[in-house]
Amino acid sequence: MASTEKNAAIIAFAKTLSNVPWCDDYEKMISGALYDAQVPELINGRFRARKLMNKYNTHFPDDATSQSLVDDREDMLKHMIGKVGKAPFIEPPLNIDYGCNVVIGDSFYSNFNLVMLDCGIIKIGNRVQFGPFVSIFAATHETGVQSRRDGVEYARSVTIGDDCWIGGNTTIMPGVTIGKGCTIGAGSVVTKAIPDFSVAIGSPAKVVKTVVAVPDL
Repeated sequence: MASTEKNAAIIAFAKTLSNVPWCDDYEKMISGALYDAQVPELINGRFRARKLMNKYNTHFPDDATSQSLVDDREDMLKHMIGKVGKAPFIEPPLNIDYGCNVVIGDSFYSNFNLVMLDCGIIKIGNRVQFGPFVSIFAATHETGVQSRRDGVEYARSVTIGDDCWIGGNTTIMPGVTIGKGCTIGAGSVVTKAIPDFSVAIGSPAKVVKTVVAVPDL
């Protein structure tokens, strides 16, 4: 269900991010309340993201080297993503809704075709690895038909802890928290929280074993 009021803590966190399309409906959106995605500020925010996506996904100068391409892409990510740690590596194509609502930790790697519908805040920890075709859906709708006819929707934040490996073709649903040190098997659909240092597989994903915990770095 959608929230009935704004979340002051999430709004305060969003003020630390870059390129945010501030408006009343943006605050509702990241708070998990019903909001209108067609207000001008949000339309412009998505338009900006699509321009940057196109540039990122097609950038490959004839004189590029492997290092210059890495450097160029990292610079573009800093303009596209709300907060980016050290040494990110995302194979294009990359697809985002806003980009500003994504926080990426250090040494993040994603293979091809990452999708992040970041209507809610998406936090990705340090040393996280994604296989190809990973999708993070922070956006959702009410099941009541009239709500969709009225053009309102809502979102839920997604958090992925440090040192996680998310297998290819995994879908992570709104509101999910995946603890640190987790492995999610390829093709899984994660609908509920996964505890730290767990291995989860399936649709819906279920914990099948735990691994040895390691200390934080």
